[in-house]
Amino acid sequence: MSQVIFAETPTKLLTQEFGRVVHRDPLWARILLIGTASLFVVLLVLVPVAFVFVEALSKGLSVFWQAINDPDAVAAFKLTALTSTIAVALNLLFGLAAAWAITKFSFRGKSFLVTLIDLPFSVSPVISGLVFVLLFGAQGWFGVWLQQHDIKIIFAWPSILLATIFVTFPFIARELMPVMEALGHEEEEAAVTLGASGWQIFWRVTLPNIRWALFYAVILCSARAIGEFGAVSVVSGHIRGETNTAPLHVELLYNEYATAAAFSIAAILALFALASLVLKAMAERWITTDLYSDFIFRSKT
Repeated sequence: MSQVIFAETPTKLLTQEFGRVVHRDPLWARILLIGTASLFVVLLVLVPVAFVFVEALSKGLSVFWQAINDPDAVAAFKLTALTSTIAVALNLLFGLAAAWAITKFSFRGKSFLVTLIDLPFSVSPVISGLVFVLLFGAQGWFGVWLQQHDIKIIFAWPSILLATIFVTFPFIARELMPVMEALGHEEEEAAVTLGASGWQIFWRVTLPNIRWALFYAVILCSARAIGEFGAVSVVSGHIRGETNTAPLHVELLYNEYATAAAFSIAAILALFALASLVLKAMAERWITTDLYSDFIFRSKT
């Protein structure tokens, strides 16, 4: 006979208030599942990440410091930071607008818009990079016009920005949509009856309710933008010190057999990834707390 217990907070409060119970799985099943998951995490995540730092420091801190302060590496970091910052900012505006429109209004073509938002998830980044080459390359649809007006997009910074925006634009919208749907329309409708304008509703009602979900979405979008390789590799031209982002610079150094330098740049990217995971976990906790508090408030009123 299985043991009946109350779940931990916040589920514990729900079980106490509504009389629900949670059945604990058998001990052997828990050990098997937790052990299998832990083994996969260790072998596929922890060991490779540890190997990156070991290789980065294998020739000493002086080599590591020299590698990350190399002018080409600094240029790659600056280009990555600039591209990801602009891409996340633009995707933030698009994601907010798209999530607001999809969750708050009913209109013709709504399902088609959701499908378009999901498109980068189903298209290979390399294919998306080739699409930009076909559009803006020398032999592309707009290539002749761009050359006549001395505008360079492919193998320059604009193509890197376009490719990064394309592969990252679903993240913010897709993270906000479920949260905004769960919050419902009651508070916005109450604000309208009190005479609030659209901007007042957004700044004083909607934005405070989605702030942690928005923070979570920005973290995911930033991590994806900084680590993008496939699409950027196609359109960048791999010009050292000019169009090489940090992931492309890692590939360049590794192909030149500068292993320690390549792993040093990779270690910096790994540190950012670990920081993103910490912030992501904190945001998930805040989102859960906010949604639970809102649920309790609604159930009591």
